[in-house]
Amino acid sequence: MRAFTNRAIRTSALVGAVAATGLLLTACGADDAAPSASATASPSATAVAPGSAASRAPFNDADVMFAQMMIPHHEQALEMAELARGRAEDAGVKKLVAAIERAQDPEIRRMRAWLKGWGRPESAGHAGGHGSGHGMAGMMSEQDMRDLAGARGEEFDRAFAELMIAHHEGAVTMAEEERRNGLDPAARKLADDVVRTQSAEIAELRKILDRL
Repeated sequence: MRAFTNRAIRTSALVGAVAATGLLLTACGADDAAPSASATASPSATAVAPGSAASRAPFNDADVMFAQMMIPHHEQALEMAELARGRAEDAGVKKLVAAIERAQDPEIRRMRAWLKGWGRPESAGHAGGHGSGHGMAGMMSEQDMRDLAGARGEEFDRAFAELMIAHHEGAVTMAEEERRNGLDPAARKLADDVVRTQSAEIAELRKILDRL
């Protein structure tokens, strides 16, 4: 009888141990699963979509106007630089022409991209498009461009230097306006670059005029 009782006690203890082990494993399994679900949900909850409004720099009307006016201004400078091919004679003029082409064509592309990103048109409908002397500081008239196209050699070099000084001064004026009133960091940085580089080129063009 005592042996049977002892066996019963041992059997009961074994069953209890197995049951406890099962409960422990179940609890561990639940704990292991919970972090996995949390890990899956967490990144998607905190991710910010590329190009969202939160990632865009603020801009204002001064930034828009700067880009809309500087694009045709740069385009005319490139037209003037194009005329130098086969007409310019002075090595200094040729060097500046190359610098203008190297700098201003990429700047035009950047400003067009800004306007597209801002949802604004490339043109504000202002006067002063290609070849017009009205509406934008330093823009050449149609007659100015015809006279430049008809010049050769030293005559061209002198006319180019005189006209480009006025053209650059207009660009510097617009860039200084952007530096005072603009908000977009990239546009303000470009304005800084325009003031710095074109002021230096104005000084170089004046030196060329002095020796011609």
